Amino acid sequence: MWPAFSSAETELRERVRTFLAEALPRRGTIPEDGWIHGFDPDFSRRLGAAGFIGMTWPTAYGGAGRSYVDRAIVTEELLRAGAPTAAHWVGDRQIGPALLAYGTEAQRREIVPRLARGELVFCLGMSEPGAGSDLAALSTRAIDDGDAFVVEGQKVWTSFAHRADYCYLVARTDPEAPRHRGLSELLVDMRLPGIRVRPLVDMTGEHHFNEVFFEQVRVPKRWLIGERDRGWFQIAAQLDYERAGMERLLSYAPLLADLETHIRVTGRGSEPLIRQRLARFHGEILVGRQLVYRIAWQLSRGVTPTADTALTKLYGSELEQRIARFAGEVLGPYAVLAPGSEAPLGGRVARAIVNAPALTIRGGTVEILRNIVAQRGLGLPRA
Repeated sequence: MWPAFSSAETELRERVRTFLAEALPRRGTIPEDGWIHGFDPDFSRRLGAAGFIGMTWPTAYGGAGRSYVDRAIVTEELLRAGAPTAAHWVGDRQIGPALLAYGTEAQRREIVPRLARGELVFCLGMSEPGAGSDLAALSTRAIDDGDAFVVEGQKVWTSFAHRADYCYLVARTDPEAPRHRGLSELLVDMRLPGIRVRPLVDMTGEHHFNEVFFEQVRVPKRWLIGERDRGWFQIAAQLDYERAGMERLLSYAPLLADLETHIRVTGRGSEPLIRQRLARFHGEILVGRQLVYRIAWQLSRGVTPTADTALTKLYGSELEQRIARFAGEVLGPYAVLAPGSEAPLGGRVARAIVNAPALTIRGGTVEILRNIVAQRGLGLPRA
């Protein structure tokens, strides 16, 4: 069963394409991972002014009041175009929905409209050096001290902490509570004294990851998000938003499109194995697209499909890794030439191959996702 779009949804898709044709500069190549590697605050503000951020949020907070299907349409077009959306992506995907669900009215009024306008950059203070993918094992503490929490600890793999206005921080407010309790969420102004950001350069030579150190950082209690010590249960809903989007399927869509052009120009399109592989990729992308739109449809009806979001992220991440490997096989020795060189596709294949291992780690490792599918989707017992 394939999604059938209404006339209003089709019109929205055309509006987004028209906007992108006017807003994006003419480029010979389109970068991959625009939602991570394309940091352009001016573009984010233009997108916000056009009404394409906060699509599902109430109009009272600057949103468009539309469906999750509409939001999936917008993000699909942005990713296919390689649009530089990193400056607002986390705010649009997670922070706005979290504040609307758990924030106070004052927090919503102050933050959500600015997110919808593309004015704020957020980072996520979740992962820690000693916790790995086990968020419940985090040790960063937020100690109650009068009108503030005093934060002590360290976060790692924090994308855009060096450019963020705020951090959506998860910290332990009750160290005596069981692992999955005693966690709270705080909105932390990155300009507060005691915050130190240290860059982490990844294998591609790019810098968007960081380590963040919190040393006696006083966070006013008015920035506690939701219930104290109930953060784990709020985070679980956030992770559904993080895992279920088009970005887990179409980050390498520009590369695949340009690879097809390269295959056609070089006359390799008649090779049976290449034709079969390309046909399979297109079929697999259609399946992944169906999974994403199915989740959007469920979210629009108030259903939180945790097992489905884990399955969708797992499926898309492994598919993108296969696309990177296929690009390397097509280019052969030329695939190892660095970006910016005279290599076919400008050396982007080398970057894609080196970046690919991260796809099945960030946003939840494949092992964790398979456990979620097994236990919550299939009802299998814990080992």
